[in-house]
This record gives sequence, C-alpha cells and structure tokens, in this order.
Amino acid sequence: MGLQENGNGVSQKYRKMDLQMSEEEEDVSVPQDNGTKINSSSSSYVMMYAIFASLNSVLLGYDVGVMSGAILFIQEDLKITEVQEEVFVGILSIISLFGSLAGGKTSDAIGRKWTMAFAALIFQSGAAIMALAPSFTILMIGRFLAGIGIGFGIMIAPVYIAEIAPTVTRGSFTSFPEIFINLGILLGYISNYVFSGLPSHINWRIMLAVGILPSIFIVGALFIIPESPRWLVMKNRIDEARIVLLNTNVNTSEVEERLVEIQEAANEKSETKAVWRQILNPTPGVRRMLITGCGIQIFQQITGIDATVYYSPTIFKNAGIKGNTQLLATTVAVGFTKTTFILIAILLIDKVGRKPLLYVSTIGMTVCLLTLGLTLTVLGDSSFGIALAIICVCGNVAFFSIGIGPICWVVSSEIFPLRLRAQASALGSVGSRVSSGLIAMSFLSVSDAITVGGTFLVFAAISF
Repeated sequence: MGLQENGNGVSQKYRKMDLQMSEEEEDVSVPQDNGTKINSSSSSYVMMYAIFASLNSVLLGYDVGVMSGAILFIQEDLKITEVQEEVFVGILSIISLFGSLAGGKTSDAIGRKWTMAFAALIFQSGAAIMALAPSFTILMIGRFLAGIGIGFGIMIAPVYIAEIAPTVTRGSFTSFPEIFINLGILLGYISNYVFSGLPSHINWRIMLAVGILPSIFIVGALFIIPESPRWLVMKNRIDEARIVLLNTNVNTSEVEERLVEIQEAANEKSETKAVWRQILNPTPGVRRMLITGCGIQIFQQITGIDATVYYSPTIFKNAGIKGNTQLLATTVAVGFTKTTFILIAILLIDKVGRKPLLYVSTIGMTVCLLTLGLTLTVLGDSSFGIALAIICVCGNVAFFSIGIGPICWVVSSEIFPLRLRAQASALGSVGSRVSSGLIAMSFLSVSDAITVGGTFLVFAAISF
C-alpha cells in the first residue's frame, strides 16, 4: 500500500472538513526556515476530538458515583439483601470485560468512533431498564447491558485518542478519559444529593435515568470527530487519513512521516487471530509490554479505589456521620477533590514525567489508606475521627488521581505497537474491570468479617 492517490475512497465529509479549515490554516500556518509549516490550530482540533471521544467515560464515572447513593434507596425500595447489593454494584465491572474483549475486534471492523456510538447506545438501553425496573431481576438485566456498553467505551476512548493525537501531546490527551470518569463521578455524587430528598421509590430511579443524558452529546459528537487515521489507513482510505493528520499535527512536514509509519504497521499481517496469537504466545519484548500495561491496570484497582468511591457513604457512616443526606453531601467533597486533582495531573504528566507522578501517587495513597484504616479502627465516632476519615478519603482519591489513575491509561495506550494496540488495550481493560468487580463484590462481606477499618489496612498493605 503506497501513498498514491485514492480519490474514490475519500468521503465528502472529509473533503468538506478540509475546505472549511483551509482558510484558517492559511492564516495560522507560518513558514519555517526549513520550508515546513506550523499548523498552530492543530492542538485545538485534537483537544476537541479528545473531549468528544471521552464522553463515554462520563457514563462510567456517573454510574460509579450515582450508585454509591442510589443503592441506599434501592435497598430500601426493593428490599434487596447485602449480598444482592454487592453483586449489583460489582457485577458491572465483571460484565464490562465482555465489552472490552469485543471492543478491539469491533473497532477494527466498524471504526473507532462508531464503536463509541455503539457503546453509548447499549449503555442507554441498560440505564433505561434499570430506571424502570420493578424487581431485582430486571435491575440486573439493565445492569448487564450497561456493563457491556461501559466495557466498549472504556476500551476504545484511549485507543482513539492515542491514534489521533501527536506524539508530543499524547500523554495529556490520552488521560482525558480519566478526567471525564472523574467528572462523571462528581456529577453522580451531586445527583445523589440533589434527589435524595424525594421518596425512596422515586429518587433512585431519577438518579439512574439522568445518566442517559450524556449520550445525547455523544450522538452530536459523531458529526464532529473524524475517524482514526490508523483505521482509515487499514481500510485503504489514505487521503482521508492524510486530511485528519494535517488537522491534528502541529508540524505539517511530519504528516507524511507519520502516515508512512501507520502504513508500515497496517501492511503487516494484522488479522485478529494473528494478533491474539502474538499476545497469547508473546515474545519476551511483548511479554514485558503486557506485564507492564496490564499489571498497572490491575494494581490501579486492587488498592481499593472503586470500593472507596462506590461505598464512600458506608465508610463515612462507619466513621460516625448520621443520616443519608449528610452522608451524600460529604461524598460531593470526595468527587470534587478527585476531579480537581485529575486536572492537575493532566498539566503535569508530560512535564514531570510518568515515574515521578507514580511514586508520589503510590506513597500518598499508602499513607492515606493506612491512616484511614487506623482512624476507623481506633477513633470511632469522635468528631476528630470523622474529620480525619474525610481527609484520608479525599487524600486517597487525590493521590490516585494525580498519578496512577490517569497514567495507567497513558501507559497502556503508549506502550503497545500500533498492530497490537487495540487488542492489548482491551486485555488491559479486562484486568482492570475484573479486579474492580472482585473488590466491589466483596467489600461489604470482607468489612463484616474484619471491619471497614481492617479492610483499608489490607488495601494499605497492597499499595505498599
């Protein structure tokens, strides 16, 4: 496959995009001494595409945040047991692995952006069923569909952004999905607080139904974001890929170089079976990539971050806070902290580097988890204990968000070669989701056995 013209394969959409942007590019592109041009508007385009691609992540974040409060009222309304509560909360992460596994093959078949649309559609269906569910069985059916949609969404967003962003800014843009997960968590917490005053047979249904709203923006985003240049090259739509690269790369002279790089990767035998064979029977180099990429995804979850977010009302209740409204109001502070520090991480990730942020993150999380465990075990219902528990939970999510939270997605999308990226990222997402599900599905049972404080001491030991 060469760089020859492929006129018949160029869609009108991309021609229009090119024409619309041509005037602006003439104004902002300035010749350099070496004869190349600098397209100063490219960063704006990449940021816009990254934001729209990350909207699916809001769905995951909102579900995590809203479920922490909604489950209190679901338990009261549908009279579910503690075990059913654990299964309902944690099963989404387990089910999402099916979406993540299918995400690589699906995105190679229908494209990256239409995979994002498919994810949103499935999630919408699941959220609607849950909001109308008259029983625990129907509730679980909706949960199953929502999990599949989330699995697709969390796998494809970082892959799309990594393929469309220039190398120099890829770290910041690839962590956008983590920003939107945190934004979704904050919105979920706020929704819990806002609707908690309604009757218990209505409030949780409204909380879950509000999660459908981000899908409206996702539908609109499909008419704005382009397809991944990697996928376009795979489909022999070279001119379209070149147009996308021209709009997303600062130095236009690098476009052809990057296009050749993508073509060389696409020219290799890239059948799905061959890719999975290389992943399942890896060379030493690929094995190291898999251990690093998948290992950091698993470690991200087994330190208990999703349990902290899902069960934050339980944690604060154990610390001594009384009343659902007060509990849910406190969780808003957790969501605000988590979102604020993920924004700080985005500013630092390419300047400071991955390793320093990981060191700060893991050390800070260990200290906060250890202190939280001791606080819940020793200080009981005292005012000082309540204040210290809130500080430790907020500190834990802050250190998570400034390091291992966004960096795990950056590393998992950057570390793999183009040929393996979609399937390997899917595998990493599987490890993350399974770990998250197991922690969420066992947190209450383990807490009953060794207390909530003891559970966080275990998390601290793992983080250490």
